[in-house]
Amino acid sequence: MEDYKRLLANSYKEECMNDIQRKQDDWKWQWERFEDKERWLFSDWILPNTLEDFRGKRVFDAGCGGGQHTSFVAPYAQEVVAVDLNALEVAKERTKAFTNIRYVEGDIAKIELNDTFDIVYCVGVIHHTDDPDATFKNLVKLTKSGGRTIVWCYSYEGNFLNRVFVEDAKRLILIRLPKSALNAFSKFLTGLVYFPVYSLYLLPLKFLPYYEYFQNWRKLSFERNHLNVFDKLNAPQTDFIKKERAERWFTENGYRDISVTPYVGVSWRASGTKI
Repeated sequence: MEDYKRLLANSYKEECMNDIQRKQDDWKWQWERFEDKERWLFSDWILPNTLEDFRGKRVFDAGCGGGQHTSFVAPYAQEVVAVDLNALEVAKERTKAFTNIRYVEGDIAKIELNDTFDIVYCVGVIHHTDDPDATFKNLVKLTKSGGRTIVWCYSYEGNFLNRVFVEDAKRLILIRLPKSALNAFSKFLTGLVYFPVYSLYLLPLKFLPYYEYFQNWRKLSFERNHLNVFDKLNAPQTDFIKKERAERWFTENGYRDISVTPYVGVSWRASGTKI
């Protein structure tokens, strides 16, 4: 069985080698040190789909990172093909207990596998690619007719402070810092955020920026919130997606049963069935 899996993985890798773009070590550094174990959060991000929908299905994990989402899906799926350009070795190590995962190093915007899948999901990744529109078109190709494509991405709406201040600070200063310094700064910043979150944001002042988002903050551990902050400061590029753009991904590519809904005011969870 192991030899068979290795043969298939190598075959996939040969097909996509020409599509590998420049790696970004920022992601490998991040996923070697952080881990997301919040299954309930992943379940929120894929709604109205559920983990039960993955049962017995062939699944494509587009941008598996450190393998955290792969580990949530693998117990349900018949098979998961996990693809990442930057942190695949981390994912392999963290999901080694599962025998139904194949790993492929490649660029999810261009990878060609001569295969299609029952479910293709891209959670928290598409907005960090060089061209989210091109990336989605490739996810369409990887989804079989009658299959589901699921995306969770940062929204343009509700993210003014991130778009204007955080992204500028990142480009001008933060991205140039040594990773250890950026990690220390993000941990300090995470601690600072706890003061308004457990004081001002306990009041029913729903007009405050990120009011819904900070409801989730109080459900998560300090380590998980630190990951949230570090991720935003560490990402080499981020494209904030407008609702109409997310809807267009599905309407212009032949999907039905389309769902595009906001999540805690700062992201879109979008999915549809390919006709």
